[in-house]
Amino acid sequence: MSWRPTYRSSKFRNVYGKVANREHCFEGIPITKNVHDNHFCTVNSKFLAIVTESAGGGSFIVIPVTQAGRIDPHYPKVCGHQGNVLDIKWNPFHENIIASCSEDSSTKQKNIKPPSFPSSIRRTVQALSSQSLVRIWEIPDGGLRRNMTEAILELYGHSRRVGLIEWHPTSSGILFSAGYDYKILIWNLEIGEPVKMIDCHTDVILCMSFNTEGSLLATSCKDKKLRVIEPRTGQVLQEANCKNHKVNRVVFLGNMKRLLTTGVSRWNTRQIALWDQEDLSMPIIEDEIDGLSGLLFPFYDADTHMLYLAGKGDGNIRYYEVTTEKPYLQYLMEFRSPAPQKGLGVMPKHGLDVGACEVFRFYKLVTLKGLIEPISMIVPRRLTKYHVGSHHGIQSETYQEDIYPMTPGTEPALSADEWLSGINRGPVLMSLKEGYSRPSKLVFKAPVKEKKSVVVNGIDLLENVPPRTENELLRMFFRQQDELRRLKDELSQKDIKIRQLELELNNLRNSPNINNRNNDNDDNNSM
Repeated sequence: MSWRPTYRSSKFRNVYGKVANREHCFEGIPITKNVHDNHFCTVNSKFLAIVTESAGGGSFIVIPVTQAGRIDPHYPKVCGHQGNVLDIKWNPFHENIIASCSEDSSTKQKNIKPPSFPSSIRRTVQALSSQSLVRIWEIPDGGLRRNMTEAILELYGHSRRVGLIEWHPTSSGILFSAGYDYKILIWNLEIGEPVKMIDCHTDVILCMSFNTEGSLLATSCKDKKLRVIEPRTGQVLQEANCKNHKVNRVVFLGNMKRLLTTGVSRWNTRQIALWDQEDLSMPIIEDEIDGLSGLLFPFYDADTHMLYLAGKGDGNIRYYEVTTEKPYLQYLMEFRSPAPQKGLGVMPKHGLDVGACEVFRFYKLVTLKGLIEPISMIVPRRLTKYHVGSHHGIQSETYQEDIYPMTPGTEPALSADEWLSGINRGPVLMSLKEGYSRPSKLVFKAPVKEKKSVVVNGIDLLENVPPRTENELLRMFFRQQDELRRLKDELSQKDIKIRQLELELNNLRNSPNINNRNNDNDDNNSM
């Protein structure tokens, strides 16, 4: 009988992680200490954005990726939010556009509770400040020169704080936001309004993930259910009640028609599970990772079919190769580091160093050191040294086409209206062979919004839009109190008028002239 090895041959078996040199790291950044389960970091080929710790509101810092080193303590920030910033995401087709969401509504409620206000006034104040918002910002080329406080677009709709935002993978003007009101709103940024609302969740939404063409949305929820949703109709196509595998994060595995989830088993061990997206009755496989308590973040590279698992508070990153045949997940190797990570940003493919055979790049947040540390995942190939002017380094002798297939670029496949009308289309692909130097020709234009109601599924989302400042809120409150008093006075006056008319009517009915006339009429009728 022939001997068979227990491992399969793979070109990615020897992929290794390489930490950038100190001069290519970002130091001196006051990374947020918020315990919300997000990455607090997002990156594209132009900018690196990190949520920062700040007093009196939420802010994040935007740094050009080429501007590494120690960051000035007074470096300009994006500081338009009044609450802690919970999530930030770059637009995949406009590299200067970034979306952010925060705890704005809950912060307003906490700040405006004067002890002299009675409970009825406090309830009115809370009702007025119950709307949360998502902001869209445009970062100038070269980065910020001063603090940015005015967003180009503000999106009101959620009744509680917004914890997650995701851009659509193929449409240029579609943004998804998930709030603590258990709803997902779909925004059409070409008109600046919500166009759909997904209202099938019964608890806080933990994660959202799209398939390659954006026709399906997978969500994990605190109600211990995994769902696959048709986003335009809100119809739940598949649903799994995960009692033995408490799902935290979910990700689509490219075009394999598979889902991968990370979570916790019934024995409180960290676990991953592989699912068929068309049948969520049972997972295909479940695999326990370890007994640590930090949340596991999954990252999938559809070009190399590699899965990366990074735990919050861990210093290591495990990576696997995903296949369509058993054993489905092939463990490759593990990158180890002594510094724990709070979150991780991922560089898009067109921002990688193709010459160094880099297939993935993380930006690791190390809170205790105020450090952002790039980690490159590299496929070992034969390399040669080069020296051009003042630049020197290493690069591969030839372009490695087997590890760099055609990849999604920065051109959208659909407009917002096309996607909303029901059209599905895969991403526009590009080659990395010549290096990425083609700027996007798209220009983001924020719509001019008029004051009008926004009705989604019969609900007016812009009713009681919150004011921006405390003074504006108090002015609105007192104006409404004056209006209430005026309406009460008008109502009491009308009550008095009604009573007067009723008395006059009774007097007329009981008057002798009326009675005599009635008697005469009766006599005439009898004759």
